[in-house]
Amino acid sequence: MEPNPKLLKRRPSNLKEWQEGLEELLASGMEDFEEKLFSFLCDHNHLVSIDRFKNLLDETGLREMDFRLRETMRKFRAVLERQLTDEHELRGLVDKDTFIDCVSDNIVVISKALTSQFVIPEFKTFTDIIDTIYETCKDNDSGLPAQYIPQLARVDPSHWGVSICTIDGQRYDLGETSTPFCMQSVVKPLNYALTLNDLSSEVVHQYVGQEPSGRSFNELTLDYQHKPHNPMINAGAIVTAGLLKKGLVIADRFDYPPKEGEPDMRYTKQAMDQFKRLSGQEHIAFNNSVYLSERATADRNFALGYYMRENKCFPPEADLVETLEFYFQLCSVEITAESGAVIAATLANGGICPTTGDRVLDSDAVRNTLSLMHSCGMYDYSGQFAFKVGLPAKSGVAGGVMLVVPNLMGIFTWSPPLDQWGNSSRGVQFCEELVGNFNFHNYDNLRHTSRKYDPRGRAVESKAQDVVNLLFSAYNGDVTAMRRYALLGMDMSLADYDGRTALHLASAEGHEPIVRFLLEKCNVSSYLRDRWGFTPYHDAKRFKHDAVSEVLLEHMKTTAPKDAPFSIQDIDKGLHNMHL
Repeated sequence: MEPNPKLLKRRPSNLKEWQEGLEELLASGMEDFEEKLFSFLCDHNHLVSIDRFKNLLDETGLREMDFRLRETMRKFRAVLERQLTDEHELRGLVDKDTFIDCVSDNIVVISKALTSQFVIPEFKTFTDIIDTIYETCKDNDSGLPAQYIPQLARVDPSHWGVSICTIDGQRYDLGETSTPFCMQSVVKPLNYALTLNDLSSEVVHQYVGQEPSGRSFNELTLDYQHKPHNPMINAGAIVTAGLLKKGLVIADRFDYPPKEGEPDMRYTKQAMDQFKRLSGQEHIAFNNSVYLSERATADRNFALGYYMRENKCFPPEADLVETLEFYFQLCSVEITAESGAVIAATLANGGICPTTGDRVLDSDAVRNTLSLMHSCGMYDYSGQFAFKVGLPAKSGVAGGVMLVVPNLMGIFTWSPPLDQWGNSSRGVQFCEELVGNFNFHNYDNLRHTSRKYDPRGRAVESKAQDVVNLLFSAYNGDVTAMRRYALLGMDMSLADYDGRTALHLASAEGHEPIVRFLLEKCNVSSYLRDRWGFTPYHDAKRFKHDAVSEVLLEHMKTTAPKDAPFSIQDIDKGLHNMHL
């Protein structure tokens, strides 16, 4: 039975909902999917390679450590450990019962991945374009790392990494994505979002405005109401830091581990733990050397603080020095491009972390944060960035750029050399190239505008497109794509105008794995003829692919129709005038 598309398209927000969805899906007849999947993946010995299955999931963007695959991967590890102690078992291979037992707990997410139900169904096509953009930007050597903070000035300018996380938890990394660096100004929208989440927009904006400043990010200036212009410049970020957990002392506001017997909820409300929740519990740390360097070069920020205190910008109970210390600590929080991409994806997903299902922020806080990121997030380049890229983003002088594509994905780039506005040179170029290739700009979908590639769309949209995709995958020897089309229920015998099928093309190109898959797993007839009377066997013989022709001939011998008006000898001679 085919998967119920209404159930597969739901996006559960937490583990409990995944489990409930699994029960509902199994009740609808989804239990047959495991057997169907096994039949597509097993070899001639009726065994499935665990590594092959993991690689198949990886190509859809799913990582082995994804929480939605936790039970499946735990069972696979147990199988591998058992096989190490049993010399009679084939290592890394599992039979049907074992495979079904391993995948059944997480069959919902597995079926979504393998039947192209994720938000980016053709993930490989998408990442191929990302590869090209990454390499193009890699050649950009303009700019220098931030010079006014000694610890940042010493960073190797050759660092370049891009990490992507979709709202369905699909992941992709290029370059140096696991190297830690400090958030610096990238932390500003997160502080603002957490403060909105705790208080409200009305309370927060009593102290900070919502307009672009049109001035330098660290300039001593206020708006017409004597408030900082917005939370994305230093003045506004300092005031926002004064509002975040303002009832606690500075140490407790940053990180408050519970004492013995105290409930964990007291800890989960503090800044560091909130960052960890936003990142799906991935790398979040504190860089003390950057913090000390930041504090030692903070004359401008202290001047801003005293100027704002003079203008009564802070809440009455705020301590100026503690607020500035807290702000420096927040800027010195350390992430990687990988954990930053998950944070961006959490914002893209309306405040729910896609890799854990944890709701960290409410939707209003996310909406307001993205609005200000869009208009004020890229220093003095914000207007041009909104014009060219049309997406919310925030940069930091450590070289990070956090880009949010709402309802689709989060992207984090890291490259220390900065342009004249203080944004990462490679990061800005990547964002502009991205929108040049994909229809991600807010106004790319207006009527009568030129169309760019939309990775959210299904490649398989019509029978004509089915034929194109099927034949193209067969021509290129893409077994993974062929399996996906088969799992989607596509007719694997589809032919083009000339009667050419995937089996014909795979035979002509000598792709034996494709040929075997179509014959053995999809039951495609080896007797199919094109308009000139050629069978796949004739194509293999013509182009001298002897191994493929042997496979086809053997299959034709074992599946010959009883009333066929020709003999196997006729086929083997390569006669073209056969009448089926």
